[in-house]
Amino acid sequence: MAFSVLDSQRSAYLYGAEAWRRFVRRAALGRISAMRFAGSAPDRLVVAPIDLRIADPHIAGEIYSGRFALAGKLVDTEGASPFQMEPADPVFARSLHGFGWLRHMRAADHDLAFANARALVDDWITVEGRRLSGLPHAPEVVATRLISWFSHSPIVLRGADHGFYRRFLKSIALQIRYLRHIAGAMPADATRFKARIALAMASLCLPAGSGAVRSAARHLDAEFDQQILPDGGHVSRNPMVLLDLLTDLLPLRQTYINLGQKPPRHMAAGMDRMFAALRFFRHANGELALFNGASAVSADRLLAVLRYDETSGAPFREMPHLNFQRLAVSDVVVLADTGAPPVSVASASAHAGCLSFELSSGGNRFIVNAGAAVHASPDYGALARLTAAHSTVSLNDSSSLRISQSGYLGPVVIGGVRRVLVEPLDESGKHLGFSATHDGYLGPLRLLHRRKMRLLVSGHEIQGRDQLLKSDHSPADAGDKTVAVARFHIHPTIAVAQSDDGAIHLTAADGETWAFLARDVTPEIEDDVHFADLAGARASKLISLSFVAGERSQVDWKLLRIALPRASE
Repeated sequence: MAFSVLDSQRSAYLYGAEAWRRFVRRAALGRISAMRFAGSAPDRLVVAPIDLRIADPHIAGEIYSGRFALAGKLVDTEGASPFQMEPADPVFARSLHGFGWLRHMRAADHDLAFANARALVDDWITVEGRRLSGLPHAPEVVATRLISWFSHSPIVLRGADHGFYRRFLKSIALQIRYLRHIAGAMPADATRFKARIALAMASLCLPAGSGAVRSAARHLDAEFDQQILPDGGHVSRNPMVLLDLLTDLLPLRQTYINLGQKPPRHMAAGMDRMFAALRFFRHANGELALFNGASAVSADRLLAVLRYDETSGAPFREMPHLNFQRLAVSDVVVLADTGAPPVSVASASAHAGCLSFELSSGGNRFIVNAGAAVHASPDYGALARLTAAHSTVSLNDSSSLRISQSGYLGPVVIGGVRRVLVEPLDESGKHLGFSATHDGYLGPLRLLHRRKMRLLVSGHEIQGRDQLLKSDHSPADAGDKTVAVARFHIHPTIAVAQSDDGAIHLTAADGETWAFLARDVTPEIEDDVHFADLAGARASKLISLSFVAGERSQVDWKLLRIALPRASE
């Protein structure tokens, strides 16, 4: 009964909130048409911000040949306009119409690539420039396209005739008016943040009065206030959002400085907090943790942003507002999710990974979550959000979050974890640790999941305990038939083998080895899929501990480092 009432209340609230948001949005937007946003065009561009994204000049050659490798798909246009072809899928289309690939043309650094870039931009203006509907004009695509056009305008305009120059500026002006008009009716998520970044960039890149610059800065300040928590995390609880936003905020900040303009009041402090949060989510090998939609990130991309980090000090022990834990001793790092999902639209990418953790040591990642696919995939997206795709406990093959299947609401959280109680364990100089309890299964199964973890100060041992408790925090009843499975997903680069005594050895390429042991329950090795890999989903392994709540209400397990990395030759 508790399950149905609580979830029904949450669903009713979300439907009501979404209906009101849509009503307000329709009232605010009115009729969208190119004529409505027509107007005078600026006469010049003032400045071109830098682009921090990694570029590959070889890709420019492929694009010149009509082959577009975007979002994990390769499309050969065979001489036709890419903007008049049926898109391979929506993800490819967003990447194509976002024009982020212009950076590869710039990296090629020759006139042929620049002319090709200009021809493709002109082609887009001819085909899509005045429609203002469909995926090419979705807010996130418009914002991405404007930032790309501003950043790479020097190569697009090099050698351009006056006619193209005017068409380019006129299209930019129309898109800015359109984005400015719809931004206020957008939900408070990362897409709106990016739209405000694009509009702030527009106020600097085009001739504008001081009032327009201040107005754009105020709107951007509001996004820092609403979306960046005091500990630097983003409201979505996805660490990759921090990286994406900082990739655009850094060039914007530098543009303010270069033009002698005063940046938004909250920009400096907000970005410092974001940098601190991004460092919190870095593993010992420098890679990003896989929580709530985060995926694999190339080391170059992460370093391109972190090289601008001027904050100092070690990462926080805890993120009290985002609700994550970090246990770190020397080169051993444990990161754990101890928070409830965000509410409403901010939960659209939330994963059911409450109390999951990841372990890295030195240059290796040993225990991970399955993560999200690098390029959004309908086949993998829903699977990656399941509790079973995380290094935590699932009950009766169900997830600790209920995700909406409604096309009206979108994939937001409508039930499950509401509260997580976190308590530090007595550290006493011997270990770092925490105890956390979530109520994601309290409604349907009348059970709480509690996880306790300790990292000994030696850095060689991690102790864990998973408990199933009733609402009064007493052990599960003896007759409870709930089946629990604790899963520990292994990074695909780690070799996994089980010895005769039941211990499971996890060995990295450099020889570093950790042993997984469990008391009273024999761990098993199972096949797994790791979604978050730059090369695409790949096979991996996981360790599972299965038990019945009424027979054993808790399991104890540990990870021991039994071999250090071999010394490099």
